[in-house]
Amino acid sequence: MAQAMKVAIIDDEQDMRQSISQWLALSGFDTETYSCAEDALKGIGADYPGVVVSDIRMPGMDGMAFLKKLMSQDSSLPVIMITGHGDVPMAVEAMQVGAFDFLEKPFNPDRMTALAKRATQRRRLALDARALRRELSDGSGIMKKLIGSSPVMERLREDILDLGQADGHVLIDGETGTGKTLAAHALHAVGSRGSKEFVIVACGAHAEEDLARKLFDGDPDNGQLPLVELARGGSLCLEDVEALSPALQARLLTFINDQGTPAETRIVAICNLQEQGKTLEDVLRPDLFYRLAAMRITLPPLRQRGEDILTLFTRLSDQFSEEYGCDAPEVSAQEAAQLLQAPWPGNVRQLINVAERAVLQNRRGSGTIASLLMAENEEAEPVMTTEGKPLKEYVEAFERMLIDNTMRRHRGSIVNVMDELCLPRRTLNEKMAKYGLQRSDYL
Repeated sequence: MAQAMKVAIIDDEQDMRQSISQWLALSGFDTETYSCAEDALKGIGADYPGVVVSDIRMPGMDGMAFLKKLMSQDSSLPVIMITGHGDVPMAVEAMQVGAFDFLEKPFNPDRMTALAKRATQRRRLALDARALRRELSDGSGIMKKLIGSSPVMERLREDILDLGQADGHVLIDGETGTGKTLAAHALHAVGSRGSKEFVIVACGAHAEEDLARKLFDGDPDNGQLPLVELARGGSLCLEDVEALSPALQARLLTFINDQGTPAETRIVAICNLQEQGKTLEDVLRPDLFYRLAAMRITLPPLRQRGEDILTLFTRLSDQFSEEYGCDAPEVSAQEAAQLLQAPWPGNVRQLINVAERAVLQNRRGSGTIASLLMAENEEAEPVMTTEGKPLKEYVEAFERMLIDNTMRRHRGSIVNVMDELCLPRRTLNEKMAKYGLQRSDYL
């Protein structure tokens, strides 16, 4: 269950702020109260994990000045203003400054709860997008999320950076488990819409009526906006877009056409049909298909990513070994070749499963990576394996993984790595340069 978001309540009247606090606390919110705006500013920063409810008329710094200060430090922070009789013109001005909404005294407590729910829903989306954006903002963030140095991964990152700056709708496809949703997040975060909402919905997880309500109608009684409204100015990601019924396809097309150019809300459609022997063009009406596929990104299957497989396996093994409090398994040359040659029908998702099970096996002191791969391939549908590679490529991939693992284990100590691998310093330096390994990454 998601942690309750905070609601900061600012009012100089003690009875009023206590009343609002008690009501919202009963509705599941984590409340905190302040008697003046000056004190509230000490506790509400740019990444405040919640929303603000503030009176307009207060001694000292009034609500309008308080609102302007909040907007200057975080323009996406939802602020609900409380007005007295005759203050509606001031409330309208507050909306123009950036207030989320306003309530006129005396107000219905249920109306307050509904507003707070809408505001926290929007705040959560904004903070999630901001967190991802920070991971990507230093230029190496995509590498951290979309790991790999193979040509297909280099091209994928270039496509994401290029299309992220555009405004057209995007279709993302690829085999199951290749990371299509992660690519959609990255596409939004690196573009001009990165500061806006990224709203995602799994179309195949809802009945048609429920999905229509979520996407286009919302639930006014519970203060829930339709997702197309929540995503306004940002991106609306439709997972399993092929699951849309003809009626919903028509409504989506109308929504897209009504936006004009450039689109105010970008649609990122994720298709999962390849493994079923169909294409999205087979199940969507042509006019909608061509609108969604104006730009296209195809995620590469793991079996085409070469030594990325070993890199990913090493990273995942390290993560799981830390989680379970045990050592990561040592990978032999034969096992490295088997990892590279496996068909990986489940792609990265399957590799995650194998890495976790390998760590658990190693903790028990039994089992091999080869046995895990055999079990995985017996359970999965047959998929063509990669074409044979020259022995030199397998040897280089294993050598890179071995140096990488040893550098990690010794935290970048060149002397210890030289001793363990019986390599002269010059040879080790040459091999690290050849494989793009930097000592600074291990310190």
